Amino acid sequence: MASSSPALPPFAPAFAALAPRYDLILCDVWGVLHNGVEGRMEAAEALTRARENGATVILISNAPRPNAGVATMLAGMRIPVSWDAIVTSGDVTAGLLRERGGGRLFHLGPDRDLPIYDGIEVELVGPEDADLVVCTGLFDDTVETPEDYRSTLAAAKARELPFICANPDIVVERGGDLIWCAGALAEAYEALGGEVVWCGKPHLPIYEAALALAQRLRGAPVARERVVAIGDALRTDLAGALNAGIDCLFVAAGIHAGELGLEAGAEVDLRALARLLEDGPGQPAAVTTRLVW
Repeated sequence: MASSSPALPPFAPAFAALAPRYDLILCDVWGVLHNGVEGRMEAAEALTRARENGATVILISNAPRPNAGVATMLAGMRIPVSWDAIVTSGDVTAGLLRERGGGRLFHLGPDRDLPIYDGIEVELVGPEDADLVVCTGLFDDTVETPEDYRSTLAAAKARELPFICANPDIVVERGGDLIWCAGALAEAYEALGGEVVWCGKPHLPIYEAALALAQRLRGAPVARERVVAIGDALRTDLAGALNAGIDCLFVAAGIHAGELGLEAGAEVDLRALARLLEDGPGQPAAVTTRLVW
């Protein structure tokens, strides 16, 4: 795609032209650096080049686990270290639990997310004995759907349990499939009238944590106009950037690839892009197909 419609944000074939505008890059992980199965080395190269030119790169992820777990996953995909730090919704959740002083909680999610409680005085109990619910996902996201949790959520609501959502994503891409996430259960709980605390994108706490970390790394605050969020999801990445008052570079070949005609490697369908953005939270600063330098 060589140009975009006047009604659309600018199209950026490569990040090199945009990078000089920014001192801080808050880059999404799933959908930009990998698709759940394979790493995207060209995206890692783009971040590496930006760092070489003086930018600070912080990966900002809705992964419901500590940042070390994300680093390990990326290493397993052979994605080279192309960032200065990682902030996850799992980190934000753990911080919230520490502030609460731990407690008796029902862990709603797979066992692989249990490291989120490391070093925190919590007691994992059943929903009938819990003081709150911490949701990191579905127990088995390969076969289950939110409908399978109707009775569990209703029982929690009957006890008026607070529900901490450690991953606000509704779905993520895994290979060519879309997988249900904790955000879908949190939305269903809210629909029942339950109280939900959201710990990741698009909500402000994760951005505030990333900006505070960037200030420590750089030794000075970063002006909001010098910050860009890179991501592939309108609901989390674009909405979160707009909420935080920073630019967003929208990556089309991610979770919305099918809607934008990119499933077979084609170019972005401009009319589909216009419809998608019209129904979305606002306008990104620019659109790219994939993150490349």
